[in-house]
Amino acid sequence: MKEELIAKIENRTGVVAVIGLGYVGLPLAREFLKKNFTILGFDLDEGKIRKINSGRSYIKHISEDFLKEFVIEKKKFNATSDFSRLVEADFILICVPTPLDEHYNPDLSYVLNSTEVIAKYLRKGQVVVLESTTYPGTTEEDMLPILEKSGLREGSDFQLGFSPEREDPGNKEFETGNIPKVISAVSPDGLEILKSLYGQIVKVVPVSSPKIAEASKILENTYRAINIALVNELKMIFDRMGIDVWEVIEAAKTKPFGFQAFYPGPGLGGHCIPIDPFYLTWKAKEYDIYTHFIELAGEINNTMPYYVIEKTMKALITMGRSLVDAKILVIGVAYKPDIDDMRESPALKVIDLLIKEGVDVSYYDPYIPVLPKTRKYELNLESVEIEKLEDNEYDAGIIITNHTDIDYPYLLKKTRIMIDTRNALNQKGLKSDRIWKA
Repeated sequence: MKEELIAKIENRTGVVAVIGLGYVGLPLAREFLKKNFTILGFDLDEGKIRKINSGRSYIKHISEDFLKEFVIEKKKFNATSDFSRLVEADFILICVPTPLDEHYNPDLSYVLNSTEVIAKYLRKGQVVVLESTTYPGTTEEDMLPILEKSGLREGSDFQLGFSPEREDPGNKEFETGNIPKVISAVSPDGLEILKSLYGQIVKVVPVSSPKIAEASKILENTYRAINIALVNELKMIFDRMGIDVWEVIEAAKTKPFGFQAFYPGPGLGGHCIPIDPFYLTWKAKEYDIYTHFIELAGEINNTMPYYVIEKTMKALITMGRSLVDAKILVIGVAYKPDIDDMRESPALKVIDLLIKEGVDVSYYDPYIPVLPKTRKYELNLESVEIEKLEDNEYDAGIIITNHTDIDYPYLLKKTRIMIDTRNALNQKGLKSDRIWKA
């Protein structure tokens, strides 16, 4: 089986299936398409399927010209919701969400449901790889038994591996094709196959087991979550002391060794940092270990939207206004600058808190025209047309996401006071007694 699959990889006759055509799956498919692989994409969202099959992109950094070339002209990429077509694939890559439930416990339903469907259509000679971030043990302890219910055996009939995604939407320096990729497999033959497969599109970093690969991804994002929590706590401490945390960080990062700059904000967003550490804390309890340090970091980061509301309230009081019945513009709802991805964005929590306080809330984001329903929120808001705004139309503006192409001087005129959670105005050289840092 190993030799046959490696031959299919090298001569490009193997079909790669990607389950989940979101911010991880679609860029991954793009890299394989660049190397002339045939891609079969699976998703439950019929809207995404229609767009892909007509060559239209729904992700800002995925070019429609690229999709049209490979979907319409070369016919190397087809999307479907018919999972019976999994039998056509040689390599099945799972790129589905791994969120948290309302109690901050891992929700593996997307992964396990996908695995059940794969098991239904699994045939000899296929390779299954999980790319979704999860706790150590998922691949071997949760997925493998489901797949082997098919009657096929891992190692002899099919191969199973784990290779964590390292997507960073909007990063112009690093994208899927030039970020080293950790790969692992349950069996040695599986690892050799994955070296060949992923080695066609990226530099690979093989490790000894899926648990090592799963733990490495958790470490990457827990490291970031903890350090962001540290600077978020320092921001609140230094604020009380009258110290500008942004200037402190700029001074500290001049040290050429032993320090890496992290920056505070209104909370954590994205598909990784706010979620992944809690996968580890949940799994650790199985071993009678309680991750106080990691959970404390999560607690600090989760309180930041409340801190933003508190600072906004104080700023309004200085103008003789209260939060109740105020008119506030939230600026930027994507989870990071210059992208159209709002997964786990702290802006959603801030807007929800403001609405609950009776605030008349609007938002502006050039990349997200409508706030769709999410697992947690149903806000039913559309981005305002800022060119129609009057001067001082809003009591306050709150900068949550510092998109680079926002006209901040213009918006500063449209708000009586601006709450800047990202130091965006200072970076643009804007100074005003109407600017509050939060």
